[in-house]
Amino acid sequence: MSNATSYKQLKEDFVSGLTGGSVAEINYVTATAPVGVFLWSVLQARQSFFTPYSPVASLVDFLLNVAPLLLATTLYADQPILLSLLLLAPAVLVYVLPPSASSRRRVARKPKPSGSAGQRPDALSVKPFLTTYRANMMLITCVAILAVDFRLFPRRFAKVETWGTSLMDMGVGSFVFSAGVVAARPVLREKMTGRFSRLPGRMAQALRHAIPLLVLGLIRLLSVKGLDYAEHVTEYGVHWNFFFTLAFLPPFVAAFQTALSIIPSHAALALLVSGSYQILLEWTSLKAYILTAPRLDLISMNREGIFSFFGYLAIFLAGQDLGMFVMPRSVTPRSTASAGVQRNTLLMTMGVWAAIWTTLYFLSTSYSYGLGLNVSRRLANLPYVLWVTSFNSVQLLAFCAIDTLFFPAFYNATDVRGERDAYDFATSPVLRAFNRNGLALFLLANLLTGLVNLTVPTLDVGPAVTMAILVGYTALLTGVALGLDACNISIKI
Repeated sequence: MSNATSYKQLKEDFVSGLTGGSVAEINYVTATAPVGVFLWSVLQARQSFFTPYSPVASLVDFLLNVAPLLLATTLYADQPILLSLLLLAPAVLVYVLPPSASSRRRVARKPKPSGSAGQRPDALSVKPFLTTYRANMMLITCVAILAVDFRLFPRRFAKVETWGTSLMDMGVGSFVFSAGVVAARPVLREKMTGRFSRLPGRMAQALRHAIPLLVLGLIRLLSVKGLDYAEHVTEYGVHWNFFFTLAFLPPFVAAFQTALSIIPSHAALALLVSGSYQILLEWTSLKAYILTAPRLDLISMNREGIFSFFGYLAIFLAGQDLGMFVMPRSVTPRSTASAGVQRNTLLMTMGVWAAIWTTLYFLSTSYSYGLGLNVSRRLANLPYVLWVTSFNSVQLLAFCAIDTLFFPAFYNATDVRGERDAYDFATSPVLRAFNRNGLALFLLANLLTGLVNLTVPTLDVGPAVTMAILVGYTALLTGVALGLDACNISIKI
C-alpha cells in the first residue's frame, strides 16, 4: 500500500468519532455561542460599542462571535465552562458601568414614524434573535468541517460511527432544523393572504430550490471521487452526500403540505414521520439492512443517505413548526396586545415547546422511564430527531431571552424604518452577514476545507500551525461575508 493510500485511510479512520461525547459536554461547548452574544449585547446596549461600526469594532465583533466557537472546539475543548466564565466576567463588568450617553438617548427616545411613514412593520418581520441563531449555527458548522481534520479537534466531537452523540452530529441536524424554521415564512404568508398554492405550483417552486442543491451534490461527488479525497462511506453511503439530503427536502415538504389539511400541526407530522420510521427500524429488518447489508446496488450503496432522509424530513418539519409561532410579529391572537406582552408570550411559548421536546427526548432514551433507545445520526432515528429538536429549541430560547432583555426597541417600533434601525442596532454585523449568505459561505467553507486538505498534511501539524490555519480560515470567511454584505449582495442558491 502506497504512502498516499495509507494517509488517505488514516484520514478516513481519523475523522470518525467512534462513540462521540456526552450530551452535557456538547451543551457546554455550544453554550459559548449564547455567552459570546450576551457579551456583545451588553457592549452594544450599554455602550453602543458597535455603532458606528469601526475597524476596531469589527475586530471585537469577530473576537466575540467567531473566536469563542473556534476556541471551544480546540484549545478550550476540555474547559468550555472556563471559557464561558471568561466571557461572562467582562459582560458583568460592562453591565454595572453607567451606560453611555448615546445609549441613554436611544433608550429614552420613543419610536416615531420616519422615512417609511404610514408603512407598518411586516407581520413576518426578521427578528434579531433568529438572525443570531442561524448565523451561529452556520459559524460552528464552518469551523467544525475544517477543524475536524486536525488533531487539536477532539475525536469525541467528530461524527460517530453508528451510536452516540457528538458536536458534528448535532451540526448537520441543526442545519436542517434551521432551514425548517425559515421555511415557515411562505406557509404563514399564504395563511395571511388567503391565497394557497396548489400542489403542482408548490412542487414547481420546490424543484427550483432543489435543482441547485442537486447540482452542488453532483459537483461534490465528482470532486471527491476524482481527487481521491478522504471520505467515510458509512456517513451517507458511497455516492450520497449532505447536499442531496438538502435537495430532496423541498419536494417532500411540498407534498406533505397537503397532509396538513388532515394533521394541522407540523410537530405532529414530524412525530408521525419519525415515529413510523422508528417502528420500521425496530419491528422489521430495516435497521440490520442499513447497518450491515453488503453494498451491491445503487440503493444498498447509499442506504444510509436514503433512509436517514426520513429522520431529516422530520427534523425539518419540527423546525417549521417552531417557525410558525416564532416568525409572526404578533404571537397572540390579539395583535393589539402590548409589545411587552407579545415578547413575554413568545418566550413562554418557546419555553413550553423546548420543555416538551426535551421531555420527549428523555423518554425516548431513558432505560428506566422510557424506550431506552440510542441516538444514531447514521440512522437519523427517533432519539436523534428529538435530540436535535430539543437542542435547537433551547438555543433559540436562549437567544430570544438575550434579545428580549437588551433590545426591546425592535418590538416597540411602529414603522418599517424604525424597525430596521432597531434590527441593525440589535444584531452583530458579522452574524447578519453570515445569515444573509449562509449557504454560499457554507459552499466556500467546503472549498477552502478541500484546498487545505490537499495542500497541508493536517494530521502532522502542531497546535500553533493548526490555530494559525483555523484563524486565517475563519477570518477569510468573515471578511468575505462582511464584504458581500457591504456591497448589498445576496447569493441565493
